Amino acid sequence: MSKQSQWKTSTGFILASAGSAIGLGAMWKFPYMAGVYGGGAFLLMFLVFTIFIGLPLLIMEFTIGKLGRTYTTAIFGKLSGKKWTNIIGWSGNLAVFVLFGFYSVVGGWIIIYIAQVAMQLVGLGSGTLGSIHFDQVISNPVYTIIGQGIFILITMVIVMLGVEHGLEKASKVMMPLLFVFLILIVIKSLSLDGAAEGVRFILEPRMEDLSMQGVLFALGQSFFALSLGTTGMITYASYAPKEMTIKTSALSIVIMNIIVSLLAGLAIFPAINAFGYKPEEGPGLLFKVLPRVFEQMSFGARFLLDFPLSYSYLRALTSSISLLELNVSIFTKNDNRKRTKVAVIGSVLVFLISIPATLSFSSLSGIHFGAGSIFDNMDFLVSNILMPLGAFATTLFVGQLLKMKDLEKVFGRDRLKLFVPWYYLVKYVLPVVILLVFVMQLFK
Repeated sequence: MSKQSQWKTSTGFILASAGSAIGLGAMWKFPYMAGVYGGGAFLLMFLVFTIFIGLPLLIMEFTIGKLGRTYTTAIFGKLSGKKWTNIIGWSGNLAVFVLFGFYSVVGGWIIIYIAQVAMQLVGLGSGTLGSIHFDQVISNPVYTIIGQGIFILITMVIVMLGVEHGLEKASKVMMPLLFVFLILIVIKSLSLDGAAEGVRFILEPRMEDLSMQGVLFALGQSFFALSLGTTGMITYASYAPKEMTIKTSALSIVIMNIIVSLLAGLAIFPAINAFGYKPEEGPGLLFKVLPRVFEQMSFGARFLLDFPLSYSYLRALTSSISLLELNVSIFTKNDNRKRTKVAVIGSVLVFLISIPATLSFSSLSGIHFGAGSIFDNMDFLVSNILMPLGAFATTLFVGQLLKMKDLEKVFGRDRLKLFVPWYYLVKYVLPVVILLVFVMQLFK
């Protein structure tokens, strides 16, 4: 007899959702996006979008998941009585599939770093931590493909174990460790000579440095960092225990996302100034700067090994777990007897399809179109097209097709009278804002 997956505790749900939502967006992508698009001004716009757009949308997706309690390619039709609305779920599934491939590329880089630092610790490697060059790491096609395969394999095994024994247990260990390691890195980075200038860069809004493109990418970053528009949060909420409070869970996740983004900025930008790097270094910013920070620490090699391990599991892995889980939930249709088979097939497909993105820094580096390399286009497709469109469609679905009284029941106790303003914000304001920004992006 099939049985729907379910979180054992509300804490497990919040930590797993936070791991999914925060993902690589906060620790890896936020610093390099802020470096390219205006520093403190980008941070300010990111905070505004996260609080006033991201939080209401996250509450919306949690509400749909808890109300529907089924897989996302059926949940929209179930709630509205209109099967054609399930296209929103299928669109989200496409976004998740592409996003998992994108994440696995970066996860593969982390695996390679782990291997190189481990070799240094046992005396098989040469040079210093700072001599591990990011460009050399990602330009080796064999290493990057192997690293990506290992990363996907780890993700697959955890998802095969299921929600309670795999995702929930992993998240309860991973998320607390993230904050411990990140705080230690921030402390060391702030102690470096010249760190104050880096702090000013990320905390002082200089609006003259912010372009319209920066505003658009700040909105895209808020979607990316919270996994909005992919229906991933809907899936997690469909597993939530009945006592789970939607508002508290969503607010907790948004706060954790903001804290991690700020800590990531404080870990990276003071070190950038201290070591003479440029904020516009791009996707390799994190991997170029942190080894230099660890060189300044006692037992730096050991700590660098510990950090990528925690980073791999805490950032990339917690995110990729949720992405694979969404595809698994759709094709198992809540029948856990099929979980292992579907997880294996889905992982193999993602691995094969994302190989071109992996090779876009080596064998296929000469291919550029649209947003840039194959890797860049995969990022742009998810962050700036599929996610906003998914969020836009979901706001229309909730505001126009669902009954207000049904949503209010799931919303929970409302002592602060927040339901009505939230409902009308989702119904009338957010669709217009998302569509306006999306159109501006297309014609920028």
